Parts: sequence; C-alpha cells; structure tokens
Amino acid sequence: MSAVEAEKKAAEETKVEEKGGELLFCGATCWNAVGRKKGAQEGNLVSPTRLRPLVGVDIRVVASGSASCHCVALDVEGRCYTWGRNERGQLGHGDTIQRDRPTVVSELSKYKPIRAGAGRSHSVVVTEDGLSLAFGWNKHGQLGSGSARNEIESSPVRCLVSDVKTTACGADFTVWLSSVEGASILSAGLPQYGQLGHGTDKEYNTKDSSVRLAYEAQPRPRAIASLAGESIVKVACGTNHTVAVDSNGYVYTWGFGGYGRLGHREQKDEWVPRRVDIFTKHNVLPPGAVISAGSLSSACTAGGGQLYMWGKIKNTGDDWMYPKPLMDLSGWNLRCMDSGNMHHFVGADNSCISWGYALNGELGYGPNGQKSSAVPKKVDILEGMHVIGVACGTGHSMVIVDRTNVGDGLDQLDVYDGKASDEGSGEPGSKDHVKQSGKKGAAKATDKSRKRKSKDASESEEENSNDESDASDDQVNGQTEKKSIRGGKVSGTGRSRGGKKSSSAGKSTGRGQGRPPSANKSTNSSLEKTGKRGRPRKS
Repeated sequence: MSAVEAEKKAAEETKVEEKGGELLFCGATCWNAVGRKKGAQEGNLVSPTRLRPLVGVDIRVVASGSASCHCVALDVEGRCYTWGRNERGQLGHGDTIQRDRPTVVSELSKYKPIRAGAGRSHSVVVTEDGLSLAFGWNKHGQLGSGSARNEIESSPVRCLVSDVKTTACGADFTVWLSSVEGASILSAGLPQYGQLGHGTDKEYNTKDSSVRLAYEAQPRPRAIASLAGESIVKVACGTNHTVAVDSNGYVYTWGFGGYGRLGHREQKDEWVPRRVDIFTKHNVLPPGAVISAGSLSSACTAGGGQLYMWGKIKNTGDDWMYPKPLMDLSGWNLRCMDSGNMHHFVGADNSCISWGYALNGELGYGPNGQKSSAVPKKVDILEGMHVIGVACGTGHSMVIVDRTNVGDGLDQLDVYDGKASDEGSGEPGSKDHVKQSGKKGAAKATDKSRKRKSKDASESEEENSNDESDASDDQVNGQTEKKSIRGGKVSGTGRSRGGKKSSSAGKSTGRGQGRPPSANKSTNSSLEKTGKRGRPRKS
C-alpha cells in the first residue's frame, strides 16, 4: 500500500471515529475483587454487552490499561464517562466511591476531551485545544501536575504540557505526544525500570543503613532528550514499558525488559528509547500502522498489515524475544488493537478477534465458549460488525462498533444496568435502577464485595515529597525544568540483573512488578497442535 493510499485510509477511519458508535463491554464487573482474588468472580459478562447508560450514545474513544480496573469513554459531544474501581479517585468525580455505571465527569464539562489514557489508579484526558487534565493517584507524579505532594487528586488537575495530541498511561506513569518541535514526547511518573526514557531509574536507598529501595518521583512532564530530533506520532504503554513510532516508521521501546517485551533479543531494562532493529530498512511501519502494549508483550502492524508480536505471548512455551509475525492473522486488515494483562482484542475487516489468557469472560466468546484461547478467534456474536475502537484492561474488554449496516444485531445483545451509585449518576439516561435484561447469557449484578486493601508493589516504597516540584508551575513541556538532586544514591547505568540472554524458556530473573512466576512449559509440538484450532478465517 502506497503512502498516499495509507493516509487516505487513515482519514476515512478518523471520520468513522468522529461519528462514534455503540460501546460494548465484556469481562468482570466486580471491580473490588478483579485482579486480587484468585479464580473466576461472580457477575462476569461473558458476551459483549451494552451498558444501559450508554445505549444510543455515540462513543468515539474508549480507554483502559493493562493494569487498570476502571474505564474511560469519550462521546462525540465531548462528555467523559468513567466507571470501575475508584479507591484513589481515578474516576475524577471528587470522591473515592466505586461506580458500576458509566458516569459523566462533571468537572470536565467545560472542556471537550478527544483522547484518553488509563493507568493502574489514574486517568488522563486530552482536549481538542491541546490541553491535558488528569485525576487519580499521584504518589509518583504520574498526573504531570508539577507536584506529588497530594497523593490523591480525585478531581481533574491540569498537566504541565501544551499542544498535546494524545496520551498513553502505564501503571504508574504517563506519556504525552505534543506538536512542540524538539519535545514531541514527554513523560512523568514512576521512573523505575527506566520507563520514562530519561536515562535513569532514579533509584536510591531510603536510609544509609537500609537496603530498602525507593524511586524519586518525576512530577513534571519532561521531554525525552534522545528523541528530540524525531517526530513521534504513535505511543502505547504497557505496565512498565513503552512503545513509540516516529514519522519515519521506526519503532522504539524502553523500560522493563523482562520476557523480551522490548524486542531486543535480550531481557535488559532500557533506560532510554532503543530502536527495534527488525523495523528498519525495508520493514518500516506505514502511516496507518497499529501499535499495542500489554502487561508482558508488545505488538504492531508492519508492511502489508502483518501483525508482529513479542514478549510473553502465551502462558506456556518460549517467550518471543524479538518481533515475530503472528501468522494466524495474515491477510486481515487490522484497524485497531489493544492488549490487557494477558489478552488481546483486534478489530479487522468486519470481524472482531480476541485471544489470550482470561478468567472473567473478557474474550467475549459467550456462555458456551471457551474462557481462554492460545490462538486468535472470532467473537462470533460481533461477526459482520465494523469495529471502530477497542480497549483492554485487567479482566475486561471494550469494543466500539459502528451502528450502520448492523441491522438488528445490537438489539440481540444483552443490556447491563449495573448498580446505582449512592451519589447518583450523571449519564443522560434515567437514574432509576432498571431490571437487567433476562436474555440467555446475561450476567447478574453482584453484591458489593468487601473492600480489601490493594497490594500494589509500589505502595511499599517510601514517601517521595518533591520540594522542588511546586516551583514554576507555569512551565510546560519540560523546557525549563530545574535539575534536582535528592539525598541518596542515583545509579547512572543500566541495571544488569535479568540482563542475560534468556534460556529456551525465556525466563526472567529480575525483581519487580510485571515478572510473574514462570508458567509450566509445553513442547513446541503441542503448541502446533493447538495452533490449528479456532484460527479465524476470512469469509
């Protein structure tokens, strides 16, 4: 496909996105328990389901993240809806009350958000006039407000960036793309693993006599110096790593290197952006390429629309230490993709395809379908529908479908009401609790689970109050940032732990979040046998 054709096609896709569509949800609805308690939970929506407050609402953008247990949706009128876990104010309603129904963020009513991102416990939106606002947990400065003194910002605060085009969130950090020359990509938040791309992880000992480590927060968005000469046009964040694409089609990755998720044939953490070798010379990414980053993997479409993946792709078998084509999806026209913790969703042609390890019905295969799939499979109930956008989080998935040419397909889907919040909801529909549709496969709303304190790995770190962070709040895009030196040791070179090339199992030896215990390994022959089952075929 020529560059002109690709740009024309991208423009057509943008028009469809601006028109919006119907949002469908599948996966866990027990927000307090998902990702914390082992085993399947009650109240899972195992088929793509309409959400009562959003029935008939034109949703243009939907966002979640590989570590997120909450959702963000933007409609064509400029309203921002959030729902899910809210223990740290990540829903932006000025409180910490969980919401099971999509609810309008009233404090964003004077803005028109057009892009959004979601981390573990924070959310970021970008408005049509290039501003960015964020809310939620700010212990590591991931809101980019210039200060990390307030651990929780339950209402939107301004990010110190300007001329913003889009944003993406890792678990505890945020990346912005701007149109400012020399500062096309900026980052803020937790620098652990070098995921901010500034050449350091800002690690230090909490006390001289202690071996306990902490990481200095980065509350002011700072331009990534090594990419100052490039124009970054696409970005995606996994839990602790980042994938970016420049205007020439080159791919860069940095951050946590475990399981080969950076694609450099080794598991070393990268503290500055490093170009992925395979996407150079004759295999650069076209303008309409799709990129995605999950908890343990990365993906992008290269020449001819072929999907490449790398990292921990399956629970069993070797990790993919460098990008390899996913042959199951050869020949498909992939328009959008997103990755959750260990599952993936793709919109291609007039089909929706999903695969991966799942516990809560997030693959959308229905009550009679399998829970997990090692190979891509069509979501049968959405066959024939044009998917505009997808988003994956921890234990859930969201799909936006174009309402045109679907006939009564949407009417055949279940409708989920959710439980009304004590504060009431701001959706444009009725606030009364309506009985849930009784169709086959409809999941029942669950009673609220008892709240359990989150055991985020980063919570164990010492408080990082940045004295210098409140100065010069009017500075943006990191152009005039003052360097600060905290008391304590700051390492200046890449950590070598886990840096050796992996064995055949691709097992990582380093510490930190994102390195789960190695799964049982199966032989290649068994993978080949399962690889033929359920492979999506173009009709």
